[in-house]
Amino acid sequence: MTAPVVMLDIAGAALDASDRECLAHPAVGGLILFARNFEDREQLCALTASIRAVRPDILIAVDQEGGRVQRFRRDFVRLPPMATLGRRYEAAPDTALAEARLLGRLMADELVRCDVDISFAPVLDLDYGVSSVIGDRSFHPHADTLTALASAWIDGMAEAGMAATGKHFPGHGFVTADSHLELPCDERDLDTIRAADLKPFAALAPRLAGIMPAHVVYPAVAPEPAGFSPFWLQQVLRGELGFRGVIFSDDLTMQGAAATGDYAARTHAALAAGCDMVLVCNDREAAGQVVDAVTAYEEGRVRVPASGLRARATVPMPAALKAQAATVAASLCRDAEEL
Repeated sequence: MTAPVVMLDIAGAALDASDRECLAHPAVGGLILFARNFEDREQLCALTASIRAVRPDILIAVDQEGGRVQRFRRDFVRLPPMATLGRRYEAAPDTALAEARLLGRLMADELVRCDVDISFAPVLDLDYGVSSVIGDRSFHPHADTLTALASAWIDGMAEAGMAATGKHFPGHGFVTADSHLELPCDERDLDTIRAADLKPFAALAPRLAGIMPAHVVYPAVAPEPAGFSPFWLQQVLRGELGFRGVIFSDDLTMQGAAATGDYAARTHAALAAGCDMVLVCNDREAAGQVVDAVTAYEEGRVRVPASGLRARATVPMPAALKAQAATVAASLCRDAEEL
C-alpha cells in the first residue's frame, strides 16, 4: 500500500477537478497553501472545507512566519519579522519572551480557526548577516537567545493547538546563496556547526513535531545536501538529537535540490535519507512525477505519519488577548519599518 508521503499544492482559490484527483491519490498526505490560494478568511474556510471533503485527514500547511513570509494577510493580523523580537530581547528579555509567546499563539489561533493545521515555523537558523533568504526571518544571531525566543513562540503555538516545525536543519544562515535559486555550500566543519547552528535544534528537538532540513551542502561533513543525507538525518537528527517527529523535505522543485537528479531521483534520495514527507510545489507536472516515484518506491522503513501534526482545536484566543497581541504585532512591525 502506498504511504501518504507527498505534500503538494494547488493553483487557485478553489479546488478544480484536477486538484480533487490529485488530493485523492493515496501517495498524497499533505497540501501547502500559498498567497495565490487566499482571498480572505471566508474564502479560506470554504477552501479548507472542500479539501477536507476530499481527504478528511490530510495535513494542511502554510508558511505564516511573519514579516515577508506571511501568505495570508487580509483579515489576518500582520505579523512582524522575527528579528524584531530578537532586538526587543536585547533590551528587555522578559518582555520579548512574553511577546513571542503571545504572537506565536496569535499566529496559530488565526490559522486553526480556518482549519489550517500547521505553519512551517519557527525558523531556527542563526542570522550571520549574509543570507538574504534568511535575514530577518531569524530571531537572532546567537543560539541561546534564538532558542529562548523560539521556545516561547512554540509555547504560544501549543496553546492554540498547533504543532511546531523547526527549519532549516542544520542551519541555512551562514551561506549567502538562496537555495531556491542555487545549491548553497557551507564549508564549515562539523564541530563549528555543532557549536552554534545545531544548538537550537538540539535544545528544541523534544518539543518539535516536525523539522525541515536545508537544501544546503556541507562538504566537510557529508557529500549530499542535508535533506538528502543519511548522515544528517539519521545519524545526527535521529540518532544524536533523538528527534522522533516528522522530517519534511524542503521543496523538491528548488534549485538546491536539482543536483540530486530528476524528480524521481530527488524523491527516492529524500526518502532513503530519512524524510517522512516530501514537498513539491508550484509545478503540477513535477508533482505528478513525485507521486509516481513514491508509488514505485519500495522499502521497509517505517515513517512517522504527518497526520499526527493535525491541529487540535482549543478554546479560541480571548478577544482582549488577541487585541493585545495585535497591538504588539503592530508595534514590532513599525520597529521593523524604521530600521
